[in-house]
Amino acid sequence: MFTTRLISGIVLVIIAAFLLVEGSTVLYFGSMAISLIGLYELYRVMKIERSAPGFVGYAAVVAYYWIMGNREQYVTFLAIVSLMILMTIYVVTFPKYGTEQITVAFFGIFYVGIMFSYLYQVREMPDGKYLVWLILLSSWGCDTFAYCAGKLFGKHKMAPVLSPKKSVEGAVGGVVGAAALGAIYATIFSSNITMSINPVAGFAIICAVGALISMVGDLAASAIKRNHDIKDYGKLIPGHGGIMDRFDSVIYVAPVIWILLQIF
Repeated sequence: MFTTRLISGIVLVIIAAFLLVEGSTVLYFGSMAISLIGLYELYRVMKIERSAPGFVGYAAVVAYYWIMGNREQYVTFLAIVSLMILMTIYVVTFPKYGTEQITVAFFGIFYVGIMFSYLYQVREMPDGKYLVWLILLSSWGCDTFAYCAGKLFGKHKMAPVLSPKKSVEGAVGGVVGAAALGAIYATIFSSNITMSINPVAGFAIICAVGALISMVGDLAASAIKRNHDIKDYGKLIPGHGGIMDRFDSVIYVAPVIWILLQIF
């Protein structure tokens, strides 16, 4: 199991690196594909992955990616139209779908589709080819350091009901480790980055905040699984589960990194 997880993890990092380095059209369509697969996995939990509400969600995410960047004023309009269509389906087909299914169909558009798109939006910023890596340093870096710190020093449970294996010591290790990665990364590439403050301090702060947020994202995705008594969202990534299992923290971190970069 560990070998499978390690190999698939390495492959996943290589694919992610390729998408982030290439950027532009490759990352655009790659992000859209990941968003749609993640949305499918979320909808499958609610048993609407191949239903009318599900197809409305998929269409809304594709429409969002189409208008993203150049027609941002239409995002609110897209949200309103999507909700109206979903509520119409709810009324016309009543009682085929429950309130929770319609709610999740709408929620998923924002949770998976729009929030994950900020990976692409950070990449498209000035200096984006360097800044976008902060998302992975904050999320996956935090995961790695939290796991190691938890294994070595973990004694106090952070969320015993929701995630029994996570510890306070692991969380601290994850935040400190992510901040250190950010500082090291800035030291190496500081000459390529323009910031209002020292890049080393700025990246350390951004990665530390991102790491804190990534743990919330991880626990939020776990809470959904606990509520519906499932172990993984899917089996697409051997040893890791589905897209939602591996990118749950990235979904939360990406928009936060974008906001922090606007500040700095």
